[in-house]
Amino acid sequence: MRFAFHPDAEQELNQAVDYYNDCQPMLGWDFAREVYFTIQNILAYPQAWIPLSKNTRRCLVNRFPFGVIYQIKREEVLIVAVMQLNRKPGYWKSRITDKH
Repeated sequence: MRFAFHPDAEQELNQAVDYYNDCQPMLGWDFAREVYFTIQNILAYPQAWIPLSKNTRRCLVNRFPFGVIYQIKREEVLIVAVMQLNRKPGYWKSRITDKH
């Protein structure tokens, strides 16, 4: 199975990496690595994580207060958001195709 980022999710990831690198050198790299480990877990077990709607799920990132919001679309996982957990819940819902 492969994955792709929603453009806004990719921007969120890049902004978070920059933020963490500003906080401490190489911390952004650690964050990006944890996000990609999370995505690998999602690809291995796409149905295992918390359902948020019919086709949308969330998997938490280790060490950082973030979750990866994703949809399973045929043979692809679409990363809808790289969400900071203390951010307004549901801000990403306009990015998904099902709103159940």
